[in-house]
Amino acid sequence: MSEVIGLVAMSHSPFATMMPPEDAAQPGGTFLADAARVAEAVARLAPDAIVVLGPDHFHANFYDLMPPFVLGVEEVVGFGDFGSRSGPLPVAPKLAWSIRDGLTDAGFDLSLSYSLTVDHGVVQSYDMVRGNADIPIVPLVVNTAGPPLPSMSRCVGLGHALGAAIRGAEFDGRVLVVASGGLSHWLPSNDPRDPSVAGDRRESMIHGRKDSRAFAAAREPRVRALGGNPSAQVNNAWDTWFLKQLSAADLAHVVTLGDEGLELHAGNGGHEIRTWLTGLAAVDRPFVWTSYEPVPEWITGMGIGTTFAVD
Repeated sequence: MSEVIGLVAMSHSPFATMMPPEDAAQPGGTFLADAARVAEAVARLAPDAIVVLGPDHFHANFYDLMPPFVLGVEEVVGFGDFGSRSGPLPVAPKLAWSIRDGLTDAGFDLSLSYSLTVDHGVVQSYDMVRGNADIPIVPLVVNTAGPPLPSMSRCVGLGHALGAAIRGAEFDGRVLVVASGGLSHWLPSNDPRDPSVAGDRRESMIHGRKDSRAFAAAREPRVRALGGNPSAQVNNAWDTWFLKQLSAADLAHVVTLGDEGLELHAGNGGHEIRTWLTGLAAVDRPFVWTSYEPVPEWITGMGIGTTFAVD
């Protein structure tokens, strides 16, 4: 049987690795300093495995086949986008298979991968949280990139089932849950039905699997061009409200926003909070510590929440 020792929910951004600040006084400095404090707290908790809930940004999942949830059970490899780590990651297969069986028994038909590629949406937060420890991972990729998205209520239900599956797992160890994504940010549309998504970009979103490296190489300069703008849209007020809801373990008020309400307040990038909802439902505890820094230069509200104390 496994013990769920807590949740770390954390924003990610390509610019955290591409343009990190030189000191805490610069944009992103508070976030990175607090992320380091979280890593120290995690080291004291000494997890034996980390279940990471995160999105994919069209590096492994494309519209030739777009699954709502993908569980990695054997080989997991970092794509290495935007300066994130590339290459193999350590995996906890016994825990992964127990999670798969538990979620299946609960009525969740996950896509399964024996060889899963994960991008910065999983790797960045995992690396920030684990510190110097080589802790085995179980990645659960949640589609937050483009419609059709799993509903927020479905993600909460998945979280409850995930928590039960971890606690009943045939894995004798301490398990930390990490949720990676959000908070508010506005991105170009990823909906192939949108007329603004046309030409080579639409073709790559559908058929990019044929040459994902070439697609990524063409896309990365466009993403880099979005960074560094101090006037980029970030909704500080909504991000703060969201953190308060999860500190009160009140997921219902977030879920009732629906996709349109969420996108109105947090942008289409805000759909990544689905990982946070899933994670909090899994551990079934409220946040007891939060950190927040709006970083328009990174086009994202950079938040952290933990269900355990951080010194």
